Amino acid sequence: MTPRVGIVGSGPAGIYAADALLKALPEVSIDLFERMPAPFGLIRYGVAPDHPRIKGIITALHQVLDKPQVRLLGNVDYGTDIHLDDLRTFYDAVIFATGAEADRALDIPGIELAGSYGAADFVSWYDGHPDVPRAWPLHAERVAVLGVGNVALDVARVLAKTADELLPTEIPPNVYQGLANNKAVEVHVFGRRGPAQAKFTPLELRELDHSPSIEVIVDPADIDYDAGSEAARRQSKQVDMVANTLEQWAIRDPGTRPHKLFLHFFESPVEVLGADGRVVALRTERTRLDGSGNVQGTGVFRDWPVGAVYRAVGYLSRNLAKLPFDDRAGVVPNEAGRVLIDEDAHGAARHLPGVYVTGWIKRGPIGLIGHTKGDANETVACLLADRERLTGASEPDPGAVLEFLAAKGVGYTTWPGWRRLDEYERGLGALAGRERVKVVERAEMVRVSLGPDHES
Repeated sequence: MTPRVGIVGSGPAGIYAADALLKALPEVSIDLFERMPAPFGLIRYGVAPDHPRIKGIITALHQVLDKPQVRLLGNVDYGTDIHLDDLRTFYDAVIFATGAEADRALDIPGIELAGSYGAADFVSWYDGHPDVPRAWPLHAERVAVLGVGNVALDVARVLAKTADELLPTEIPPNVYQGLANNKAVEVHVFGRRGPAQAKFTPLELRELDHSPSIEVIVDPADIDYDAGSEAARRQSKQVDMVANTLEQWAIRDPGTRPHKLFLHFFESPVEVLGADGRVVALRTERTRLDGSGNVQGTGVFRDWPVGAVYRAVGYLSRNLAKLPFDDRAGVVPNEAGRVLIDEDAHGAARHLPGVYVTGWIKRGPIGLIGHTKGDANETVACLLADRERLTGASEPDPGAVLEFLAAKGVGYTTWPGWRRLDEYERGLGALAGRERVKVVERAEMVRVSLGPDHES
């Protein structure tokens, strides 16, 4: 009998898992469930629109979804439209690849004030996510971004660029209009440690300086290294390249570009200050290196007048119904991808039979997209090793799950539906002289995906 596997999540993690399964077990039958009407997860809704080279990964993902053994079932919400018991009815094994799209909390006073935002929410807005508001308040002339990773750079760059610079990308009309009204002229990015501890990738960092409207400014006083920092530079070419770029920016003469983007190091956010319930400033404590690459506070504080604060301190996965969850780590407890329930009386691990995880829900939101392939290979290897012990689906016919969804009134989308939506978005782009204009409204995405035969 053809083995049946259900994968929840059609971002890179889920699609790489499907690819690994196909390579190891060509006769496998795979259904990819996706909460959104369109596939590709954070590639579509978590990558800045002015990064087409990263979005180019979609070309490789297309090749997997084009395989006849793979079926996409979009607009299906796990925990609402379908549950774990349902999946175990229709599939021999289930892999969860739901990623991480929420913002990690930052526990400092004032973080709840109006004008304080999570970076992930802002990214979802400018990427045209259908489940976020269509408008975004961009009234602040000075903005703080907390964090020194690539998401912080994306947020800072989008805030500092002009709307017309981003118009050639796939941003939808509501995002263009919002950015056209953006009042920000100063963006301040804060890291509590030094240049050698920043999590930027060199290419992402250098791209900041390519915009004709953004003047990147680094204070020479923030260029400092201890023994731990120097060791990090010797051990990692990327760390050394980032440090070199920051050093070059710190010693150059100021330019005349209209929007200023400051990269601050050794400034640890300790409080968001407010008046009348709104953000008016950010308070930081100056830090210094302790010899190991870590820092300690100096007791010297500074208030930075800003009208908005964006925290880019990490993504967080959401708890999945009927699965164990580690709230602190933000992952499903697992061993090499096998979902871990607990330990038996002898201390041996007990796993949830036939249920696996991969990607950020497995290891946390760390690493680049490429790391996800290794994750998927490890998880799939465990699934294949367990194959003979799996209970198996009680209703393995591929039509059974479609009948189940139809009976619940779920208007699920498919891979041919994505092709229709893709063509439609490209058509909108062609009318505007652009490659694509992204559709934002979920109802419109579903309508286009389902095609004229489903219109009432």
